[in-house]
Amino acid sequence: MNVFSDKSFLADQYQNTANLNARIALHVRFSENTYGWFAWIYDQLTLAEKSSILELGCGSGELWRGNQDRLPPGLELILSDFSAGMAAQAHRNLAQLHQGCHIAVVDAQAIPFKDNRFSAIIANHMLYHVPDRERAFAEIRRVLCPGGCFYATTIGERHLVEINELVWQVDPELAAEFYWGSNGFTLENGAGELARWFSAVQLVCYPDRLLVTEAAPLADYILSSVKSSADYQRRESLIAFIQSRLDDTGVIEITKKTGMFIASKS
Repeated sequence: MNVFSDKSFLADQYQNTANLNARIALHVRFSENTYGWFAWIYDQLTLAEKSSILELGCGSGELWRGNQDRLPPGLELILSDFSAGMAAQAHRNLAQLHQGCHIAVVDAQAIPFKDNRFSAIIANHMLYHVPDRERAFAEIRRVLCPGGCFYATTIGERHLVEINELVWQVDPELAAEFYWGSNGFTLENGAGELARWFSAVQLVCYPDRLLVTEAAPLADYILSSVKSSADYQRRESLIAFIQSRLDDTGVIEITKKTGMFIASKS
Protein backbone atom coordinates (compact mmCIF):
# COMPACT_ATOMS: atom_id res chain seq x y z
CA MET A 1 0.00 0.00 0.00
CA ASN A 2 1.23 3.51 -0.79
CA VAL A 3 2.32 5.39 2.32
CA PHE A 4 -0.18 8.13 1.49
CA SER A 5 -3.04 5.79 2.43
CA ASP A 6 -1.34 3.62 5.06
CA LYS A 7 -3.47 3.90 8.20
CA SER A 8 -0.62 3.58 10.70
CA PHE A 9 1.41 6.23 8.92
CA LEU A 10 -1.57 8.59 8.69
CA ALA A 11 -2.36 8.05 12.37
CA ASP A 12 1.19 9.10 13.24
CA GLN A 13 1.20 12.01 10.79
CA TYR A 14 -2.10 13.48 11.91
CA GLN A 15 -2.34 12.65 15.60
CA ASN A 16 -1.95 16.42 16.11
CA THR A 17 -1.42 19.49 13.94
CA ALA A 18 2.38 19.82 14.24
CA ASN A 19 3.26 18.23 10.90
CA LEU A 20 0.41 19.91 9.04
CA ASN A 21 1.31 23.31 10.51
CA ALA A 22 4.92 22.97 9.36
CA ARG A 23 3.74 22.29 5.82
CA ILE A 24 1.22 25.11 5.81
CA ALA A 25 3.83 27.52 7.18
CA LEU A 26 6.17 26.97 4.22
CA HIS A 27 3.40 27.88 1.78
CA VAL A 28 2.21 30.86 3.79
CA ARG A 29 5.69 32.36 4.06
CA PHE A 30 7.11 31.67 0.61
CA SER A 31 4.25 31.43 -1.89
CA GLU A 32 4.58 33.85 -4.79
CA ASN A 33 0.80 34.08 -5.04
CA THR A 34 -0.10 36.42 -2.18
CA TYR A 35 -3.81 35.64 -2.43
CA GLY A 36 -4.04 32.81 0.09
CA TRP A 37 -4.99 29.22 -0.69
CA PHE A 38 -7.91 29.07 1.72
CA ALA A 39 -9.37 32.36 0.48
CA TRP A 40 -9.06 31.04 -3.07
CA ILE A 41 -10.81 27.79 -2.17
CA TYR A 42 -13.68 29.71 -0.63
CA ASP A 43 -13.99 31.84 -3.79
CA GLN A 44 -14.73 28.68 -5.80
CA LEU A 45 -17.55 27.53 -3.51
CA THR A 46 -21.22 28.24 -4.12
CA LEU A 47 -22.80 28.25 -0.66
CA ALA A 48 -26.44 29.28 -0.36
CA GLU A 49 -28.24 30.51 2.74
CA LYS A 50 -29.57 27.72 4.99
CA SER A 51 -27.76 25.03 3.00
CA SER A 52 -25.94 22.01 4.46
CA ILE A 53 -22.20 21.63 3.85
CA LEU A 54 -19.93 18.69 4.65
CA GLU A 55 -16.14 18.92 4.66
CA LEU A 56 -14.19 15.67 4.60
CA GLY A 57 -10.65 15.92 5.96
CA CYS A 58 -11.12 19.32 7.57
CA GLY A 59 -7.75 19.21 9.34
CA SER A 60 -7.50 22.04 11.84
CA GLY A 61 -10.38 23.96 10.26
CA GLU A 62 -8.25 26.61 8.55
CA LEU A 63 -10.65 26.98 5.60
CA TRP A 64 -13.43 28.17 7.88
CA ARG A 65 -11.33 30.05 10.42
CA GLY A 66 -9.99 32.28 7.66
CA ASN A 67 -13.35 32.81 5.97
CA GLN A 68 -15.83 32.85 8.83
CA ASP A 69 -16.91 36.43 8.07
CA ARG A 70 -17.98 35.31 4.59
CA LEU A 71 -20.36 32.53 5.60
CA PRO A 72 -23.99 32.97 4.49
CA PRO A 73 -26.74 33.13 7.12
CA GLY A 74 -28.24 29.89 8.37
CA LEU A 75 -25.47 27.68 6.97
CA GLU A 76 -25.23 24.20 8.49
CA LEU A 77 -21.56 23.28 8.47
CA ILE A 78 -20.41 19.77 9.35
CA LEU A 79 -16.65 19.44 9.49
CA SER A 80 -15.11 15.99 9.68
CA ASP A 81 -11.74 14.31 9.72
CA PHE A 82 -10.55 10.71 9.93
CA SER A 83 -8.18 11.81 12.72
CA ALA A 84 -9.70 12.45 16.15
CA GLY A 85 -6.73 14.69 16.93
CA MET A 86 -7.44 16.89 13.93
CA ALA A 87 -11.15 17.04 14.71
CA ALA A 88 -10.35 18.11 18.28
CA GLN A 89 -8.06 20.89 17.04
CA ALA A 90 -10.70 22.09 14.57
CA HIS A 91 -13.18 22.23 17.46
CA ARG A 92 -10.78 24.42 19.44
CA ASN A 93 -9.96 26.66 16.47
CA LEU A 94 -13.61 27.22 15.57
CA ALA A 95 -15.07 27.60 19.05
CA GLN A 96 -16.32 31.09 18.16
CA LEU A 97 -17.92 30.06 14.88
CA HIS A 98 -21.68 30.32 14.55
CA GLN A 99 -24.01 27.72 16.09
CA GLY A 100 -24.50 25.83 12.82
CA CYS A 101 -20.99 24.31 12.93
CA HIS A 102 -20.58 20.68 14.03
CA ILE A 103 -17.38 18.62 14.07
CA ALA A 104 -17.15 14.84 13.81
CA VAL A 105 -14.74 11.97 13.17
CA VAL A 106 -15.73 10.46 9.81
CA ASP A 107 -14.26 7.94 7.37
CA ALA A 108 -14.94 9.13 3.81
CA GLN A 109 -15.45 5.49 2.79
CA ALA A 110 -18.43 5.16 5.17
CA ILE A 111 -20.12 8.54 5.61
CA PRO A 112 -22.70 8.29 8.42
CA PHE A 113 -25.41 10.49 6.90
CA LYS A 114 -28.58 9.82 4.95
CA ASP A 115 -28.93 10.02 1.18
CA ASN A 116 -29.13 13.45 -0.48
CA ARG A 117 -28.17 15.17 2.79
CA PHE A 118 -25.77 17.92 1.62
CA SER A 119 -25.85 20.62 -1.03
CA ALA A 120 -22.05 20.81 -1.14
CA ILE A 121 -19.19 18.53 -0.06
CA ILE A 122 -15.55 19.62 0.20
CA ALA A 123 -12.40 17.50 0.23
CA ASN A 124 -9.24 19.61 0.46
CA HIS A 125 -6.05 17.69 -0.32
CA MET A 126 -7.33 14.47 1.25
CA LEU A 127 -8.53 12.08 -1.46
CA TYR A 128 -5.00 10.73 -1.99
CA HIS A 129 -5.14 9.52 1.63
CA VAL A 130 -8.23 7.35 1.00
CA PRO A 131 -7.40 3.66 0.42
CA ASP A 132 -10.55 2.95 -1.63
CA ARG A 133 -11.46 6.09 -3.55
CA GLU A 134 -14.17 4.39 -5.57
CA ARG A 135 -15.96 3.52 -2.34
CA ALA A 136 -15.49 7.09 -1.13
CA PHE A 137 -16.85 8.54 -4.39
CA ALA A 138 -19.91 6.31 -4.11
CA GLU A 139 -20.50 7.55 -0.57
CA ILE A 140 -19.96 11.19 -1.51
CA ARG A 141 -22.38 10.93 -4.40
CA ARG A 142 -24.93 9.19 -2.18
CA VAL A 143 -25.03 11.94 0.46
CA LEU A 144 -24.83 14.79 -2.07
CA CYS A 145 -28.22 16.11 -3.11
CA PRO A 146 -29.22 16.37 -6.80
CA GLY A 147 -27.85 19.61 -8.21
CA GLY A 148 -25.18 19.72 -5.51
CA CYS A 149 -21.43 20.11 -6.02
CA PHE A 150 -18.42 18.20 -4.79
CA TYR A 151 -15.28 20.35 -4.47
CA ALA A 152 -12.04 18.36 -4.42
CA THR A 153 -8.57 19.91 -4.37
CA THR A 154 -5.43 17.98 -5.22
CA ILE A 155 -1.93 18.34 -6.64
CA GLY A 156 -0.23 17.72 -9.96
CA GLU A 157 2.42 15.15 -10.74
CA ARG A 158 5.27 17.70 -10.54
CA HIS A 159 4.06 19.43 -7.39
CA LEU A 160 7.09 20.29 -5.19
CA VAL A 161 9.30 18.08 -7.35
CA GLU A 162 12.39 20.15 -6.48
CA ILE A 163 11.99 19.29 -2.79
CA ASN A 164 12.05 15.60 -3.59
CA GLU A 165 15.17 16.04 -5.71
CA LEU A 166 16.86 18.04 -2.94
CA VAL A 167 16.20 15.36 -0.33
CA TRP A 168 17.71 12.67 -2.55
CA GLN A 169 20.83 14.80 -3.03
CA VAL A 170 21.41 15.53 0.64
CA ASP A 171 20.39 12.24 2.26
CA PRO A 172 19.24 9.20 0.24
CA GLU A 173 18.30 7.33 3.41
CA LEU A 174 16.06 10.18 4.48
CA ALA A 175 14.65 10.38 0.96
CA ALA A 176 13.52 6.77 1.22
CA GLU A 177 11.29 7.84 4.11
CA PHE A 178 10.19 11.15 2.63
CA TYR A 179 6.73 10.95 1.09
CA TRP A 180 5.51 13.13 -1.70
CA GLY A 181 3.15 12.76 -4.63
CA SER A 182 -0.55 12.03 -4.62
CA ASN A 183 -1.13 8.24 -4.65
CA GLY A 184 -2.82 8.40 -8.04
CA PHE A 185 -5.41 11.16 -7.63
CA THR A 186 -3.85 14.11 -9.45
CA LEU A 187 -4.76 17.16 -11.48
CA GLU A 188 -3.87 15.06 -14.52
CA ASN A 189 -6.18 12.08 -13.92
CA GLY A 190 -8.67 13.23 -11.29
CA ALA A 191 -11.27 14.29 -13.83
CA GLY A 192 -11.40 10.77 -15.22
CA GLU A 193 -11.98 9.26 -11.79
CA LEU A 194 -14.69 11.76 -10.90
CA ALA A 195 -16.46 11.51 -14.26
CA ARG A 196 -17.54 7.94 -13.43
CA TRP A 197 -19.60 9.29 -10.53
CA PHE A 198 -20.61 12.84 -11.43
CA SER A 199 -22.44 14.36 -14.39
CA ALA A 200 -20.02 17.24 -15.02
CA VAL A 201 -16.44 17.89 -13.87
CA GLN A 202 -14.53 21.16 -14.14
CA LEU A 203 -10.90 21.84 -13.18
CA VAL A 204 -9.79 25.23 -11.84
CA CYS A 205 -6.06 25.72 -11.22
CA TYR A 206 -4.37 27.87 -8.58
CA PRO A 207 -1.27 29.58 -10.04
CA ASP A 208 1.65 29.65 -7.65
CA ARG A 209 5.22 28.64 -6.87
CA LEU A 210 7.45 28.78 -3.79
CA LEU A 211 10.39 31.18 -3.59
CA VAL A 212 12.22 29.91 -0.52
CA THR A 213 14.86 32.20 1.03
CA GLU A 214 15.36 30.54 4.44
CA ALA A 215 16.75 27.08 5.16
CA ALA A 216 15.03 26.13 8.43
CA PRO A 217 11.37 26.31 7.25
CA LEU A 218 12.17 24.10 4.27
CA ALA A 219 14.02 21.60 6.47
CA ASP A 220 11.08 21.51 8.86
CA TYR A 221 8.71 20.90 5.94
CA ILE A 222 10.79 17.95 4.81
CA LEU A 223 11.02 16.46 8.30
CA SER A 224 7.27 16.86 8.76
CA SER A 225 6.73 14.61 5.76
CA VAL A 226 8.76 11.54 6.69
CA LYS A 227 7.85 8.33 8.42
CA SER A 228 8.00 8.26 12.20
CA SER A 229 11.18 6.17 12.11
CA ALA A 230 13.17 8.98 10.48
CA ASP A 231 16.16 10.38 12.37
CA TYR A 232 15.16 13.91 13.34
CA GLN A 233 18.76 14.64 14.42
CA ARG A 234 19.49 15.11 10.72
CA ARG A 235 17.83 18.53 10.86
CA GLU A 236 21.07 20.48 11.25
CA SER A 237 22.80 18.78 8.32
CA LEU A 238 19.68 19.30 6.21
CA ILE A 239 19.61 22.99 7.10
CA ALA A 240 23.31 23.30 6.25
CA PHE A 241 22.81 21.72 2.83
CA ILE A 242 19.85 23.96 2.01
CA GLN A 243 21.73 27.03 3.25
CA SER A 244 24.64 26.20 0.94
CA ARG A 245 22.19 26.24 -1.96
CA LEU A 246 20.79 29.55 -0.82
CA ASP A 247 24.30 31.01 -0.49
CA ASP A 248 24.87 30.16 -4.17
CA THR A 249 21.49 31.18 -5.60
CA GLY A 250 19.78 33.44 -3.06
CA VAL A 251 16.48 31.64 -3.56
CA ILE A 252 15.22 28.10 -4.16
CA GLU A 253 12.36 28.02 -6.66
CA ILE A 254 9.87 25.21 -6.11
CA THR A 255 7.11 24.18 -8.50
CA LYS A 256 3.54 24.17 -7.21
CA LYS A 257 0.76 22.42 -9.10
CA THR A 258 -2.53 22.69 -7.24
CA GLY A 259 -6.15 23.14 -8.14
CA MET A 260 -9.76 22.15 -7.59
CA PHE A 261 -12.16 19.83 -9.33
CA ILE A 262 -15.79 20.97 -9.20
CA ALA A 263 -18.03 17.96 -9.81
CA SER A 264 -21.82 18.22 -9.98
CA LYS A 265 -24.52 15.62 -9.41
CA SER A 266 -27.49 15.68 -11.76
